[in-house]
Amino acid sequence: MVQIDKDKALILQFNQIGIKDIATVGGKNASLGEMIVNLAPLGIKIPDGFATTAYAYRLFLQYSDLDRKLAQLFSTLDVSDIDNLREHGRQARTLILNAPLPKELEQAITQAYLELLPQDSVAVAVRSSATAEDLPDASFAGQQETYLNVHGVWSVLTATHQCFASLFTDRAISYRAARGYDHLEVGLSVGIQKMIRSDLATSGVMFSIDTETGFKNNVLITASYGLGENIVQGAVNPDEYLVFKPTLLKGYSPILEKRLGSKEIKMVYEQGSGKQTKNIPVAAEDRSRYALEDSDILALARWACIIEQHYSQINGNNTPMDIEWAKDGVTGELFIVQARPETVQSLKSQQILSNYLLQGQGELLLTGRAVGEMIGSGKARVILDVQKLAAFEQGEVLVTRQTDPDWEPIMKKASAIITDQGGRTCHAAIIARELGIPAVVGCGNATDIIKNGQELTVSCAQGEQGHVYQGIIPYQLQTTELEYLPKTRTKILMNVGNPEVIFSLAAIPCDGVGLARLEFIINNHIGVHPLALLESEKISDPVVKAKIESLTIGYRSASDFFIEKLSSGIAMIAAAFYPLAVIVRMSDFKSNEYASLLGGKDFEPIEENPMLGWRGASRYYDPKYKKAYSLECEAIKKVRQQMGLTNIIPMVPFCRTPAEGARVLLEMENYGLKQGKNGLQIYMMCEIPSNVILADEFCQIFDGFSIGSNDLTQLILGLDRDSALVAQLFDERNEAVKRMISQFIQTVHKNGKKVGICGQAPSDYPEFAEFLVRQGIDSISLNPDSLVKTVLVIADIEAQIESAN
Repeated sequence: MVQIDKDKALILQFNQIGIKDIATVGGKNASLGEMIVNLAPLGIKIPDGFATTAYAYRLFLQYSDLDRKLAQLFSTLDVSDIDNLREHGRQARTLILNAPLPKELEQAITQAYLELLPQDSVAVAVRSSATAEDLPDASFAGQQETYLNVHGVWSVLTATHQCFASLFTDRAISYRAARGYDHLEVGLSVGIQKMIRSDLATSGVMFSIDTETGFKNNVLITASYGLGENIVQGAVNPDEYLVFKPTLLKGYSPILEKRLGSKEIKMVYEQGSGKQTKNIPVAAEDRSRYALEDSDILALARWACIIEQHYSQINGNNTPMDIEWAKDGVTGELFIVQARPETVQSLKSQQILSNYLLQGQGELLLTGRAVGEMIGSGKARVILDVQKLAAFEQGEVLVTRQTDPDWEPIMKKASAIITDQGGRTCHAAIIARELGIPAVVGCGNATDIIKNGQELTVSCAQGEQGHVYQGIIPYQLQTTELEYLPKTRTKILMNVGNPEVIFSLAAIPCDGVGLARLEFIINNHIGVHPLALLESEKISDPVVKAKIESLTIGYRSASDFFIEKLSSGIAMIAAAFYPLAVIVRMSDFKSNEYASLLGGKDFEPIEENPMLGWRGASRYYDPKYKKAYSLECEAIKKVRQQMGLTNIIPMVPFCRTPAEGARVLLEMENYGLKQGKNGLQIYMMCEIPSNVILADEFCQIFDGFSIGSNDLTQLILGLDRDSALVAQLFDERNEAVKRMISQFIQTVHKNGKKVGICGQAPSDYPEFAEFLVRQGIDSISLNPDSLVKTVLVIADIEAQIESAN
């Protein structure tokens, strides 16, 4: 093989370059070559192509004395002055476009292009790749131009020339200046790559890390119809899919969550008008279905894992990746068209936990996708035209339809960003994360609702949904150092309910989840009584029936809607703490709470005291309800068996007698959840005096226990904790309650089983936490906001006990 002098070459084929050649062909092209050489043999498909070199670019500058002219021009640059920036950018681009390409470079590009596409019948993408691009600490994403659907030698040469000029777009100049890069030290390579016919199918972006929380075990995939530029630019609200890497790599199918995007337009090839691409509307039936089949979602996620593993080996540390993909509408094949290191979450410290908290309330104006778990506020500046950027003032909230890299000079001045369009991988989202400011994207009509000068608070600290409030609402930032948190003998677990915030909570050191409440998922993510889905003919209100039909559009059946929503919420909680145990309490709605769900009034009795009525275990085997319980079991089974999240431990609440416990286990077995099979353990809540008195018998049925101190206190003291009249008597520290808890712990341990507690009392009362530790309780499950401080208390108690012994 002939040895190539890369330092003097004008053109290099992708299979001649690798990641060590960033200085020669830029980050984008070096990465494509790296993958073609090393990952194509593993089955990952990357479109072929070639790249001009940085040497070719510098030859072009010298050829027309451009390096001297540009140096002189930039001596008077002031990037803080928008008008000055624009004028310098315009002059720089004019200088480049008016200078001819060297003949030897034109000949080299022509020859390589004709070798790549002898028949000249396939379109190519012509992409810029700067030599300071796609580095581990700076993405430079979207700073230079890309040209799609390019045909013919002349068009390729023209696009190459325009790419050279795009090194001096206003946004690129501003970005380099903000990061201290010399404008003339950065070179430019141009990649010419075969295009994939994703205009006839789908395309998108994926990250091998959770983009909002930095959780490293997830792959986030976004997808929309047509060419991928619309997703990158934020012109569409794409579908989103979340896949869990550890069990994916074990052969399971762990699609944790699927979110349907509106996908209103798609970018396709333009034919015969002189333009290269155009946007057209997406048919309503296509908008209402997912753009990717599950098999494609899983295939892309596996590729993301392989790509991440390869780059992590190169860099010697974990390297999450930002990857663009496309599906060919002719062949049905998937392709990777770009890959670069992720440069925001992967660089954050994992030892500092930051938590933003609103300190007041305001009128909710808008919601959208939350980007960055932060809060920002300021006066709104609505800008619809990139030519009006000079009006933007420091500290304002930018409100616009969508952003592209031309907006970056003002984005760094913003306190927050709000857009009508876009998803979690759009330009506005990427830059907001990089700048460390909150953004709410994909709001739909923000530019119609918000007015210039309106005071706003933008909160992305309340889960996956971002909120825009009227007025300036005070907020607080809490930071917690996690590095020196002590390890305790007593296992410290967490009480959780909301899957939307779960990957943020995963950063808090703990030993797993002691209580995951199904009621929260059913109430907030499903909202429908399960029997109303299974027996819709019994619903008396036609309006309610219509609402339920609307919610379940796109699902094979109403029961599939319930199972998919519930399994997704459970799976996200289990994934966040995998492989640690996650105890999932089966539904414990009371009849009045169930009646408040959509359609619930037609299926629930009216009880004088629902707290002591038809709840928990008594429902699960009852002929009037057990069909609904089967849906919960199906959801658990799907998460354990299909997604591989076997760290889930179902827990039965409010089980009055051992015989009732045995009946519930039989029902669960009928629905595919057999105790002991595939490591399945089933726990019981201890919250009734009979659970304590008959603890020996319950230990013969269940694998472990968790004390629900709220209900147990209520029933030992004979008071209704919903009644304000006796609220002052409710106290878990009452001696009768403590004696019952102590007795239960000792009996369970005598039977070789484990017992924890999941009530609020250990968080509120240090002396109660001390009592539990001295009784030898195996675990204490705490609410997230009190976990860190209570760990310190428990560590101190354990130290005192040890020193006393």
